[in-house]
Amino acid sequence: MNMTLKKLNEIQAKNKELVMVRKLIAEKGEEMSAHSGYRKQILVCGGTGCTSSGSKKVIAALEEEIEKKGLTDVLVVKTGCFGLCALGPVVIVYPEGAFYSQTTPEGAKRIIDEHIIEDKICKDLLYPETVHEDGSIIPLSETMFYKKQMRIALKNCGVINPENIEEYIALDGYKALYKVLTSMSQDEVIDVMLASGLRGRGGAGFPTGRKWAFAKASAGDVKYVCCNADEGDPGAFMDRSILEGDPHALLEAMAIAAYTIGSNQGYVYVRAEYPIAVERLKIAIGQAREYGLLGKNIFGTDFSFDVEIRLGAGAFVCGEETALMTSIEGKRGEPRPRPPFPAVKGLFGKPTVLNNVETYANIAQIILNGPEWYSSIGTATSKGTKVFALGGKITNVGLVEVPMGTTLREIIDEIGGGIPGGKKFKAAQTGGPSGGCIPACHIDIPIDYESLSEIGSMMGSGGLIIMDEDTCMVDIAKFYLEFTCDESCGKCSPCRIGTRRLLQLLDKITAGKGEMQDLVKIEELASHMKVSCLCALGQTASNPVVSTLKYFREEYLEHIQEKTCRAKKCKDLVKYTVDAAKCKGCTLCARNCPVGAISGTIKQAHTIDHEKCIKCGLCMNNCKFGAIIKE
Repeated sequence: MNMTLKKLNEIQAKNKELVMVRKLIAEKGEEMSAHSGYRKQILVCGGTGCTSSGSKKVIAALEEEIEKKGLTDVLVVKTGCFGLCALGPVVIVYPEGAFYSQTTPEGAKRIIDEHIIEDKICKDLLYPETVHEDGSIIPLSETMFYKKQMRIALKNCGVINPENIEEYIALDGYKALYKVLTSMSQDEVIDVMLASGLRGRGGAGFPTGRKWAFAKASAGDVKYVCCNADEGDPGAFMDRSILEGDPHALLEAMAIAAYTIGSNQGYVYVRAEYPIAVERLKIAIGQAREYGLLGKNIFGTDFSFDVEIRLGAGAFVCGEETALMTSIEGKRGEPRPRPPFPAVKGLFGKPTVLNNVETYANIAQIILNGPEWYSSIGTATSKGTKVFALGGKITNVGLVEVPMGTTLREIIDEIGGGIPGGKKFKAAQTGGPSGGCIPACHIDIPIDYESLSEIGSMMGSGGLIIMDEDTCMVDIAKFYLEFTCDESCGKCSPCRIGTRRLLQLLDKITAGKGEMQDLVKIEELASHMKVSCLCALGQTASNPVVSTLKYFREEYLEHIQEKTCRAKKCKDLVKYTVDAAKCKGCTLCARNCPVGAISGTIKQAHTIDHEKCIKCGLCMNNCKFGAIIKE
């Protein structure tokens, strides 16, 4: 198809009413009736989270009931992530905007029978926060989870069918590319990016416009545009969700970047562990080619651009830009010394622009709405919004997008719904293995690049792990060190040896064998690694240890001096005993002990031999009377 503005507008007009019903009700709670021949639209989350919870079975049940009952005016749409992953599988029925949570195939049948056919909303299946006391439905935009969010990068996630290019076009898709190709020079695009204040969302926060300007200025007949979709931080799934829910936003932005620097070829480096994202990206690339939005002479101009996918094997170090490019080249994924930087000498030795998925997801919106619009959001130095994967000890586990400058308290207590079980907030880990732990005393800190850096943490790609009072901060530091130690490529000795030595010291402390001089060794080693490691993996590997030492030093001292773990997480520092007053002598603990460490007769209090006990906790798990105490 030779795409023109006229055809783009025709496709948009054809699909706009169908899609806008969902968007306006979800964002603004506007009352609208169904359009385009469909009385009802049933949107089901098809992202990885809801798929793992059974959304495929829900979709199958909905479609089976619709076919069985001949409901030709009802449309089932498989979308990307809605954000509230803790409530999956999520089903939303429009035009009412009824938000059904943790839906089962049986619940899906009820939705068809009662909501669709009888026009009676199944209120007992709704997400409770979307129901007023009088029974009326609260728009999603007014619930605590969504109220303070501002979706730019996630603009279309949970709204469109990501496998249908026409639904993307319905919401102004590819119009930014048309605008750039037909009315803007390369320098004008760079000026817009610079004026917007957009900074890379992959972790370092380098200004996107400056990176593009460097690549444009570099001499070379061949240049490349790359996307980092490798996303290796534990608990992070921001980029994956964008690829699953809005893949064309990435392709359009990469084409804009390619035009700006003078490139004709792009590569998306995505980990093979993201099968849904990879499949939808393949579909999107095929559709874009079919519609003439990738390939030769796009929109009838002299500009040609195409994209290929490269699958990564899951190496964390390949999140580093030079290691990623080395992997695309078919070599072992190891970082290269810089300079020269990729904008001068990158993929295959040619000038290259590399941004991550979330960065690209902002590009088209900046072009269409203007840099002033984007720069008005956020703080003086951190513009726009940031997507976070909210996990850990938090009620509303999921995906959130908030303006830069939103406080950690707002994210935890309001959007996140607070800490479950009435527990106290203890710390938040930002930036994954490269970031630091933010203590409760800094809960009112605004989330932006500079503020996080000042307290020893970092933005990172957007993982946000919440910890409660039952967390051992020494154990958390050890967990992240184990990860970076395993993921070190081994190319440079400061990282290869340094991470291993740091882990040995933490192992020693959590085993109750630590000495005060170990803390001095940790701090000295961390400072050397920051300046001598080849890439950011090694340079930042000590951050979780350094930040926990700074804010939770007393816990390290307790492990070393008192040989205790206040959270009772460090196995070698806890012991299990029997409360004789509560023990009924039922023998369940003894029968389940794998090493025969528990003795006693029926109806008599039992005892635990601490020499034999391997501290597996099975005795406590099986005791029905609360007689096993963990000390």
